[in-house]
Amino acid sequence: MHSDGKPIAMMTAYDYPTAVACERAGVDMVLVGDSLAMVALGHQDTSQVTMDEMMHHSRAVARGTRSAFLVSDLPFGAYHADIGDSVRNAVRMVKEGRAEAVKLEGGRHFVSRVDAIVNSGIPVVGHIGLTPQTAVSLGGFRVQGKSVAAAQHLVDDALALQTAGCFAMVLEAMPSLVAETITRLVSVPTIGIGAGSRTSGQVLVMSDMMGIFDRFTPKFCRRFAELAPQMDAALVQYKTDVRARQFPEEGLHTYAMPAAAEDRWREHVLSAYGLDLDRVAEPAAQVHQQQHQRSSV
Repeated sequence: MHSDGKPIAMMTAYDYPTAVACERAGVDMVLVGDSLAMVALGHQDTSQVTMDEMMHHSRAVARGTRSAFLVSDLPFGAYHADIGDSVRNAVRMVKEGRAEAVKLEGGRHFVSRVDAIVNSGIPVVGHIGLTPQTAVSLGGFRVQGKSVAAAQHLVDDALALQTAGCFAMVLEAMPSLVAETITRLVSVPTIGIGAGSRTSGQVLVMSDMMGIFDRFTPKFCRRFAELAPQMDAALVQYKTDVRARQFPEEGLHTYAMPAAAEDRWREHVLSAYGLDLDRVAEPAAQVHQQQHQRSSV
């Protein structure tokens, strides 16, 4: 696709249903992003998710992925200590998490990790610009590369990652012109998120673009759906129908015994327990009140 100049559609998935949805839509690449820390696990930032949690979600996504290329994030701490840990965790993500490639954040400071992981036989996707795992050190969730010096820093990072062996890289939250420059300088695909339309492809967080995540919506995200209000309305309707005994509907959402067996069962219950199933059951609170009155007498 990159060679043909065809834009690559990448989307995050965090479980089997979202993976199947991506597969049905024909998404080209699926990313099990560490953003699941926030949108799926409720943490305040992405640095809280663990290696075991990432592998758990990666396995679930792998079960629903057939044709899309599966990339899983290495979480914060999984590749920061030393090269040995980096390779071991990358191997675990492929072997146990069933990922086909791993993604890690950072530029020139992490080329030794990238090189070691690639040489172990595992494809690596780089990630530069806004790197959420270390956003605090960048001054928060802010656009990167706005000055000439900062833009040059990003270009140097991209070239270094390519030399280290990254087969693709995510460019996050940077001026479109800087992302276009990087895309034209490197020979590998660039996947933009908040980096303009001139990258080799795009990625979004599914919970953001579906209108499910409720804390905030990044400027670069278009909401392609507003599912949260629909989910809220459906749950309210469910609660209402349950309390009105309109769900489940007899015969439509229920199972029945054969007629002869049902008649025998009613007779058995009446004989064994004195319970007449043909009579409408009294509310539990009313039964409790009657029992209390009898015990008081």
